[in-house]
Amino acid sequence: MLRLACQEQLLPGDTLQAKWDFAQAAGYDAIELRGKGDFHFRSRLPELRAALADGVVMPTVCVDMLHFFGAFDDDLRRDAVEQMKSQLSVIAELGGLGAQTPASYGMFSRRLPPFEPPRTEAGDREVLLAGLAELGEHARAEGVTLFLEPLNRYEDHMVNRLEQAVDLIREVGLDSVRVGIDSYHMNIEEADPSAAIIAAAPYIGHAQVSDSNRFQPGAGHLDWPAWLGALQAAGYEGYLAAECRLAGDPLQAVRSVPGFLRRAAG
Repeated sequence: MLRLACQEQLLPGDTLQAKWDFAQAAGYDAIELRGKGDFHFRSRLPELRAALADGVVMPTVCVDMLHFFGAFDDDLRRDAVEQMKSQLSVIAELGGLGAQTPASYGMFSRRLPPFEPPRTEAGDREVLLAGLAELGEHARAEGVTLFLEPLNRYEDHMVNRLEQAVDLIREVGLDSVRVGIDSYHMNIEEADPSAAIIAAAPYIGHAQVSDSNRFQPGAGHLDWPAWLGALQAAGYEGYLAAECRLAGDPLQAVRSVPGFLRRAAG
């Protein structure tokens, strides 16, 4: 049985309670929150506590910042780590599962000029392992999980494929750090997405979904029966969180996702 979540910014309504009403009517089981920088997510705690008291299910948060724990700049990297710690603590207070973040976003791409990043691959790895270890220890102490999301080659030069994320997580050696997969990025980077899921199965902690063109599932050409079948074969029991742009009428697009994915899953 699929458990489906929808990111909060895709749902209509001025409050989380109103968004939850729409989400439930559309067939979703949860709302995935977005965590902005400057400790904005922590400042939402009164709102989040009230929503939780009203029965809103909020298991995960996806970071929405301009810099991340793999940043080149020491100060930006330190800030990103502290922001992520805060988001992990907040989602823990809500009784949630964890927080998803990439290593970086839009910081550098080897596919675009000047092609060579200002830090070596060894330097990248050192920074990533240090950040994952620190965040993983914080997540473990809070009883939640950090989900590392591989991004496509145009958005990040360090962690693009599931195997790369798994390699880092194995070296960190903490059960509180898992892979957060994203169907859109996998469509670009994985030669065989289903095989990649099976290979990474013990390390997959969260999943986000959008189609091959970044629109809602069903609006592109991704092989959803194969992708979902691989997740099922891998024993994944977490949420599938819709993180996408919307093609067509926005409300209808959001409503279409649960039915489409459940049909594709058979």
